[in-house]
Amino acid sequence: MNLLLRFAKNEDGTTSLEYGLIAASLSVLIITGVTSVGTKISIVFLGPVSNAIK
Repeated sequence: MNLLLRFAKNEDGTTSLEYGLIAASLSVLIITGVTSVGTKISIVFLGPVSNAIK
């Protein structure tokens, strides 16, 4: 029983897990932002260029 209580109170490795979750969240936000901006930029620049070529 004492072993289970010590295991439940043990916080070793928690910090690295939290840093991993933060890094994963930031990665998702950055990928979403870059994708959104890239789509808008392609619409702005490729629309007039394709019309000029036609």
